[in-house]
Amino acid sequence: MADRVLFVCHANLCRSPMAEHLARRLLAEQVTVASAGTDAIDGLSMHPYALEVATESGADPSAFRTRGLRPEYLIDATLVLTATRRQRSICTALAPSALHRTFTLRQFGRLAAAAEPPAEPAGDPLRAAIAAVAQARGRLQPAAPDADDLRDPIGGTSADFRRCAEEIERSLRPLAALIGAAG
Repeated sequence: MADRVLFVCHANLCRSPMAEHLARRLLAEQVTVASAGTDAIDGLSMHPYALEVATESGADPSAFRTRGLRPEYLIDATLVLTATRRQRSICTALAPSALHRTFTLRQFGRLAAAAEPPAEPAGDPLRAAIAAVAQARGRLQPAAPDADDLRDPIGGTSADFRRCAEEIERSLRPLAALIGAAG
């Protein structure tokens, strides 16, 4: 089974689909990525500004359709990255077995940036990255609670969506570096 990263936000219209498309570019062929929303209505198109941002990153998100979060998505994911602490709580309530591999995106990025890369190449780079982040989690002081939440750009301007995408990319880069070091 391929390593899977699942991105979760509220409606699967903005943050999680932008993260999915940015991760697809940043993580290349190393992992499979997908997204879902805790309160999503299945089958909607991505928000127009999110579509614009994803297209500018080189993706073709025209076929993207929203999907509601299901327990099996969480169980099948190697890593679950949520937009907010509330969504992280929903994910772990739906699939308690995912607790140790579920983080907010910003939390994971901060921990990954502080993690020690694996000393030797690992057979499973994503799992090695998750283990490195878990070790960093035990060494670092917790951040302020709101530091872990990714602001929802819905109702904002195109510039707000770009800022959100920049924050997503900033949070994904340390993951890509850890996977590269472990691979």
